[in-house]
Parts: sequence; C-alpha cells; structure tokens
Amino acid sequence: MRANSEQLLAKLGRWSSGRGPLYLLLAVRLRALIDDGELPPDTVLPPDRTFARWLAVGRGTVVAAYDLLQQEGKVVRRQGSGTRVCSADPPALRNLSADGVVSPLLLHLLAPPDGVILLTCAAPDSPPPVLIEAYQEAAARLARVRHDIGYHPAGHPELRETLASYYRARGVPTTAGEILVTNGAQQALTLLAKLLVSPGDTVLTEAPTYPGALEAFRDAAALFRAAADAEEFCAALADRPVLGYAVPTGQNPTGGVMPALTRRRLVRLAAEHGVPIVEDEVPAELFFSGEPPPPLASYGTPGRLITVGSLSKLVWGGLRVGWIRAAPPLISRLARLRAIHDLGGDVLAQLASAWLLSRVDELRRDHVGVLRRRHDHLRAELVRELPAWTAEPALGGQTIWVRLPHGDADAFAQVALRHGVAVAPGRSFDPSGGHGDHLRLPFLFSEETLTESVARLASAWRDYDGTFRPHTLRALLV
Repeated sequence: MRANSEQLLAKLGRWSSGRGPLYLLLAVRLRALIDDGELPPDTVLPPDRTFARWLAVGRGTVVAAYDLLQQEGKVVRRQGSGTRVCSADPPALRNLSADGVVSPLLLHLLAPPDGVILLTCAAPDSPPPVLIEAYQEAAARLARVRHDIGYHPAGHPELRETLASYYRARGVPTTAGEILVTNGAQQALTLLAKLLVSPGDTVLTEAPTYPGALEAFRDAAALFRAAADAEEFCAALADRPVLGYAVPTGQNPTGGVMPALTRRRLVRLAAEHGVPIVEDEVPAELFFSGEPPPPLASYGTPGRLITVGSLSKLVWGGLRVGWIRAAPPLISRLARLRAIHDLGGDVLAQLASAWLLSRVDELRRDHVGVLRRRHDHLRAELVRELPAWTAEPALGGQTIWVRLPHGDADAFAQVALRHGVAVAPGRSFDPSGGHGDHLRLPFLFSEETLTESVARLASAWRDYDGTFRPHTLRALLV
C-alpha cells in the first residue's frame, strides 16, 4: 500500500511547529503515526525528493528523518524499493537501531520466550512474604477511609508524608509538597522527559546506563551525550545539556558507586552551569556496605536536583509505586501532567508502600544479605565455567557488567537464546551504541538458577567461540 499524498499531509498536521531540528520533528510525527497504526505495516512512504517537495523542506531533512526511523526499526529502506513501514511486530519488539541495539527488558516483558531463563530483567522474581503483610495492613487502613474519592494525581497524602520523612531521615530536608508519587520509576522518568525535554534537546547520560531511561528520553526525541565515566560526565556539564541523568549508587548495569567527593563536584558544576540533574535512586537501597549514600540533593540546593525512586528492586516489580522528589513548582507541573494520563495511582498499593517504607532498614538488611551471597555465587560460577570473561565486583545493585574476551555481544545473545538463556547485550545500555563486547548479568536469582544460567552461557560460548578451551585460559575476574 502506498501512502496517499493528501492523506499523509493531513495526518502530519503541524508537524514542524515544535522545537528542535526539522528532521527530528518530522521523525517524531511519523513515528507517532506508525505506532498509532495511522501508517499501517508495509505502507510505502514517499520518495525522499517527492516528500521534501510536498513538505517544502530540503531533501536532507527527509533523508535524515527516514534514517532515524530506520535506526529505530520503524521503517525499512532499500535501494530500488524505497522506504516502507516495518512489518506488524509490536513496536517494542523491533530493533532500535540498524546495529541491533534493542531494549531486551521491553522485548521479553512483551513476549517472554518459553523455557528460557530471563537474565534480561533485573527485578525480584516473586513477591516477598512481607508484601502480603503490607497489603493486609493497607486493607485495614483502607477500611477506615472516609470522605476520599481516591483520585490523588500527586500521590496519596499518607505516602507523600512518609516519603518526605524517609528523605529527612537521610539528611535531606523534605516536605510532602516536594514529592510526586508515580506508577513506578519508569513513569517518573517518562513524565520528566515529557516535561523537561523537547525534540533535539541534548540529555547527558552515563555510558553504560539504564536502558529504560534511554527509552523515555528517546520517546521525547532527545539527542544524547554519553559520558564514559564520572569525570567526563562532570566536564560535559559545561556544554549545558537540557538535563543530566545519573545512577550514582548501585549503578545499572555496572553496580558501581560514585564517591562522595565526585558527587559534591557534580552538584557544584550542575549548579554553576544551570543543568538539572535527575538522580535515579531505584537501586540505591541495595548498597552492599550498610546504609546507602545520601542522595545528590543532600549536597546542594534542591531547585535543580531531582530524585527518582521506587520499591521495585527492594520489594517487588509488581508493586508499581515510584516517586519523584523535586522542588514544589516542578512537582505541581508534573502532577498536572500526570493527571492527564491516569488521575492517580492505586491507593491500596500506596498505603502498602507507606507501611513498607516505615520498615526500610529491616527490608534492606534482609534483601542485601541475600543479594551479596548470590553476587559472590555468580562470580564464582563465571570463574569456573567462563574464566576468559571479565567482570569487576559490584558494590551494590543487582547486576554485574561482563566483558567478553572478543566477539560481539549482540550476536552472542542470539546464540545464548538458542541455549535457553536470554541476556542483555551492552549496546542496549549505551546511547552511542558502544559497549558491543559487554553483557549485563543479574545476580538476584537463586543459586540453583544462577548455576544453571552460567552452564547454559558456557555451552553457548562454546558454540559461539570454537577456540574456547577452559583449561587454557586464566580467570580474569577481579
């Protein structure tokens, strides 16, 4: 089916009225039409020159827009065949770039393969008993509620006050008016991206970093500046990106922890250059050495320091409760935006979360003890079965960052899938498409599952690398 010129132009509407480069604005609008089904699969789009003439833009604008959509897996471009919308796979199942960069988290959440150990999603695989107790307490609390219609776009008042108290206990003066409750941290990141990022804006991130955040910023048509380490991240603030995104404690995927002096320097430079910093503290409570470091907000004025958190890693991913801590004016704007989407979250889940947060020290102690044992078990299995693979120990979080001795992690991930284990290749975590020789491996599963996972990975590696001989290689894990 070929796109009709008049219908396509009508569907595009005022596509060029936003901020940012024209090619990005065009790509964003075409992407929306594809995702909404307005441009069905296999629709043939206009040739570059023809489309440029219709839109009264240069041919380069159309070419750049088409190329970006091809990188995202939305269209296919072939010489002689033109440009057409990709086949009818769900959008999240398509490759995010021509190099095979995908979001394995979204891929396997939407279409979990049978009989495969999913090492792509770093989240607890069953609800803990304490969650049942929390819901029982919340249900009793709910039975006493009167004169409450249940819509709370900024979050239930009890949970907002509990979160404010949680941050005050960590050395950050906070009021309930500085808290917005969300349906998990992913919604928090999506709301922030929608409010703070316009097409063509540059977002500064670590490389590697959490792919869910990259998805949220990509959806806002952001450009990326990727920093290889904390020093580079601090230096890049001088270029004044629209915002910076960092995971300083239990970094996803490396498990690293940013030193206190670096945190102070980052906050100081962000203030000097007027750059808002979004700190993702979702894995922070999984710090291995006692209480987690204080949030970045403890090192500076709160105006441009934004903290995102949730209970998905500490308790369970099915407890869809997250939050944003920020200055009250930003919280008010976010609450208005959130009200457009869903009017507020599940009250029972929020009451249960308030009860859980009052026991956060106990939850952390029990959960982190288990994680440390599993972390050590996974690394020991890797030393035994895959001694040529390199991985530094994590200081927190739920994952380790593994470097292959050679080859391509995307290609190896396909081999591993055939051996019954799904892994997340490194390019998924790098907005610049780097780290093609890395994998993220979570260690939150049982020791038995981790042992079986490594056995399957070793079998896959033998198929991928015909020269693999365990007795000839040294253990490189440090």
